[in-house]
Amino acid sequence: MKTTSYYPVLMTNEVARTAAFYVSHFRFRALFEADWYVHLQSTEDERVNLAILDGRHPTVPEVARGRQVAGVLLNFEVEDPDAEYARVKAAGLPILLELRDEDFGQRHFITADPNGVLIDIIKPIPPSADYQAQYAETATPK
Repeated sequence: MKTTSYYPVLMTNEVARTAAFYVSHFRFRALFEADWYVHLQSTEDERVNLAILDGRHPTVPEVARGRQVAGVLLNFEVEDPDAEYARVKAAGLPILLELRDEDFGQRHFITADPNGVLIDIIKPIPPSADYQAQYAETATPK
């Protein structure tokens, strides 16, 4: 299989509200918009996409139809997590994990969307010596 694109699709009963959240707070724009599905693309990088789907729609297999998004954590790598933290906090979004540095090589904080989907805003940073060896040689954050 040659993958040509990859993006998460969040199933919710609140398609418009969820799409508006990502447009308003995370710089997405709608490329396709219907009452049951919205395809979003980052205004800053066209390779970053996210879709919102009504989980009750007939295109969802019956075994999964009606389920809501759960157990999902979206990671957004950014250049300046401190600025994003200030912006998100000023917008009144919930801060579920305060901005902090992790020994494993991240500066990050976590917020959530209206469905409870966790959103981890990350900047890779150099890991501690204890974690350095766990990275592939070409993957170590600098």
